[in-house]
Amino acid sequence: MTATTNTIAKTRTNTKTSVDTRAEVSRGAMISINTAGAVIGLWSLASLVGGMVAAGGPFALAKAWFSAVAGM
Repeated sequence: MTATTNTIAKTRTNTKTSVDTRAEVSRGAMISINTAGAVIGLWSLASLVGGMVAAGGPFALAKAWFSAVAGM
């Protein structure tokens, strides 16, 4: 009689994915800073448009601004 042996070969692969956490934190900080800058810019644009509407146009706004700065 012949004896048969079945062998199972297991192979393991170790894959390490190294993520640089400093780069990820820096990326998140830059996104936050840029978002804050965009919000501030949009707010200033909306304020400028609101001032023009309240003053009666861009020239009236400029005249009112110069008179306020000059104290007239």
